[in-house]
Amino acid sequence: MEENKEKYVFGVVKVGEKGQIVIPKDAREQYGIKPGDSLMLIGDKNGMAMLKTEVFSSLVGQVVEGLTK
Repeated sequence: MEENKEKYVFGVVKVGEKGQIVIPKDAREQYGIKPGDSLMLIGDKNGMAMLKTEVFSSLVGQVVEGLTK
């Protein structure tokens, strides 16, 4: 894993025949990803990212809260 001011490169993963990937151990440990966790896949024309669903829910909550102020 390469680290640069809170940005990480965990390596390259390959997509299997069923469309599955293995999240590298260092990444799972860094982000506290455990078996059974739900991850959200988001993206745009430039790429995609994964985040834990509870992180996404928290971000949405903050946005909604900001709109009501």
